[in-house]
Amino acid sequence: MPDMLVKLYELPQSESARQYEERTGIVIRRAIGPEKRIVASWVEQKFNAHWASECEAAFARQPVSCIIAVKDGQLLGFACYDATVRGFFGPTGVDESERGQGVGRMLFLQTLEYMRSDGYAYAIIGGAGPTAFYEKTAGAQIIPGSEPGIYRGMLR
Repeated sequence: MPDMLVKLYELPQSESARQYEERTGIVIRRAIGPEKRIVASWVEQKFNAHWASECEAAFARQPVSCIIAVKDGQLLGFACYDATVRGFFGPTGVDESERGQGVGRMLFLQTLEYMRSDGYAYAIIGGAGPTAFYEKTAGAQIIPGSEPGIYRGMLR
């Protein structure tokens, strides 16, 4: 899967996290330290150990660079940045039963907003799976020659 580049200074206008919460009851926010084990365990159970490791790395950042989607005390999804290397968005995932409600889109856009407020002009989506989604949602462009990129030789 290729990496993709997003211009953070040209993000599309979108519904705010607060508006999204008012409409859906789903809170999109930064995770906090006491949630680390819960979030990382959930990520490993729903996705894989590699993503859980990256999630834990995001919790080591200050501020925490793991963004979560929560409804009624239940974790629905997550997104990380600066987990593998600085300036990278990902990993990200939404519980299979919660897909189709815009949770992934909101996690993606809110995380990009956090990256922009942290001073980044660009974000790199590492090993982007749904390239059409990222292109449509934020104008992401495939970076030529980026496969396998930073993940080359990773232990599996």
